Amino acid sequence: MSWTDERIEKLTKMWEGGATASQIADELGGVSRNAVIGKVHRLKLSGRGRTTAAPARQKKASSAPAASKPVRAAAPARSAAPTIGATALQVQFDAEPVARQQLRSSDNVVVPISRRLDLTQLTERTCKWPIGDPMKDDFHFCGCESSDSSPYCSYHAKLAYQPVSDRRKAAR
Repeated sequence: MSWTDERIEKLTKMWEGGATASQIADELGGVSRNAVIGKVHRLKLSGRGRTTAAPARQKKASSAPAASKPVRAAAPARSAAPTIGATALQVQFDAEPVARQQLRSSDNVVVPISRRLDLTQLTERTCKWPIGDPMKDDFHFCGCESSDSSPYCSYHAKLAYQPVSDRRKAAR
């Protein structure tokens, strides 16, 4: 498909008339919506009839000559009383501090003694929890006994798999 003078003229008229790129592409035939948009940009056809965006631009343009008047943005209503001088930051400290919730009690937590297994020593029944930096010589895996349904021992499974409700509480 080539852009002939007739097709460009039709595109220009439809674009300035407010037709969408999809409508123009359908009318011209053999051209995609993106091809129409690309041609519009290459032709620099930015001025076109718009129904919804035009009033917003006119408001901005009409307020430009009155630059000598100070422009004030409407601030949202506040319920707090205005502060003066050294009490300006006091509003931030009026709220009571929120106590942090402890998700699990630290009582009765037994950390298993690692068997310090290498990768080649792991089996289906050993914990595959990595310990240390893999780039260092002292890197190893836990190696304690794991259940059939988990690659980790009971202690490391509690660390790896947290209930959804606990994760949501921690995120708050």
